[in-house]
Amino acid sequence: MRTIWGLRMQLAVRKPVRVATGPAIVAVMSAAVFVFASGHLVDDTYITLSYARNLALHGHWGLVADSVSNTATSPLNVLALGALTFLVRDAVVAAGILFVLCQVGMYLALRRIGDRTGLPGWFAGLTVAALLVNPLLISSIGLEVALGATGLAWLLVLAGERRPLAFGCVAGAVALVRLDLLVFVAVIFVARKRFWADAGRSVLGAALVTGPWFLFSWVTLGGLVPDTLVIKTLQGAKRAWNEWTFGNGLLMYWEAFPAATALSLAPVALAVLLCPLWILRRDRAPLPFAALAAGGIAYFVVYVGLTVPPYHWYYGPTIVAATVFCCALAARLPGPFQLACVGLVAASAVSYAVPELPRRYAPITTNYTSSAQYLDIGEQVRQLTGGRPVGSHGEIGALAYACDCPVTDVFSDRGLFREALAERQAGASRIARGVLNVNFAFFDQGVRPRHLDFQLVRQLGGTPPSNALASWPISAPMLADDRLYLVPTG
Repeated sequence: MRTIWGLRMQLAVRKPVRVATGPAIVAVMSAAVFVFASGHLVDDTYITLSYARNLALHGHWGLVADSVSNTATSPLNVLALGALTFLVRDAVVAAGILFVLCQVGMYLALRRIGDRTGLPGWFAGLTVAALLVNPLLISSIGLEVALGATGLAWLLVLAGERRPLAFGCVAGAVALVRLDLLVFVAVIFVARKRFWADAGRSVLGAALVTGPWFLFSWVTLGGLVPDTLVIKTLQGAKRAWNEWTFGNGLLMYWEAFPAATALSLAPVALAVLLCPLWILRRDRAPLPFAALAAGGIAYFVVYVGLTVPPYHWYYGPTIVAATVFCCALAARLPGPFQLACVGLVAASAVSYAVPELPRRYAPITTNYTSSAQYLDIGEQVRQLTGGRPVGSHGEIGALAYACDCPVTDVFSDRGLFREALAERQAGASRIARGVLNVNFAFFDQGVRPRHLDFQLVRQLGGTPPSNALASWPISAPMLADDRLYLVPTG
């Protein structure tokens, strides 16, 4: 009896240790990844961080501190970062904390599904490792990709456990991460057996979570959905990226970053290769992850139809879905397929480290220069302008974050956005125009563009502006060496 009792006590002690070890390892790994990635956060990440800092320190929703804007694509990401920034007083540190929490949350969700479906214990850890080192996902750190991925993983958990109210609440949270992730929500919802059962409770849960924010955004911020819906679709309509759209944008990245693009898409290719083997084996264990993969395909198709520019993080949700599905398939197939996943993780990690550590640029980036240089320029702009309004040259995030002054373009100035909205409405169909009218029913149509005292001008060669107050050389992997000038507008 004593022997049996002693064995039970040992097992009782070992189980909490085993349960805690995995999340701790994931937390350390993800923190290390963020430490390296924090030096090359892309410019749009700093748009989000500016919103979070203004919310935390000034109680204000806007990219710049002295005017309201509604161009934060992910309200929940800003709210979470704002809360963390309020506690730690630094938005970049807050982004690191949220990133670690997302990876731990993803691990716990995948482990829970894996335990229920009979996948091996290492499945969750391998999947998170594959996500952590994926070049495109590393290049999207600080944006809402990781938060959305964690939300989708927990949707799978709740769908499998038939918890309709909780499913609806998480679905609402996912919608606040990115409204377009509702494509995944719909696919995961319909993939359940008898999906219509208790559907009302799921709808109620989603409404309880999303309703307060959408009402606030509609009435106070002037739009049910962020202004970026208009800005990005207008960019697509005007061919702002020349011949490149989301539909063919991966070819652009392949030309500029062949190794990083290949490694980013490798989980998609591997999942496609493993699918026939899985179907032949008639193995039901990966079925929940097949729903996630189907959502990734539907999401991709929707974005192709939108003809928006090929911002690299737009491909993130599909890559996340494919990676999770790929690892789930490999976990149920013979050892060589599992080694292929491990090899992919190793190759991605080596590819990241080979150019230099710490890296100056993200593995995939379309910015005009490095974030470190933008931060340095932003501090100088603040000193040169005395905090007076300055027009952006096309990229605003890191400059606005470092300058902490009114850097102005369509993302921060509702007057400029009013002009973009009018242009979008003029080219829209009758139905689309009606939708836009409802969405912007409370938008202040009388707002005018801000008067600028200075303008940032990006110029490749030629005669520099004669009245330039300062200039900086800027360079980036996809672009020729340029110069950035600060000129007075008066």
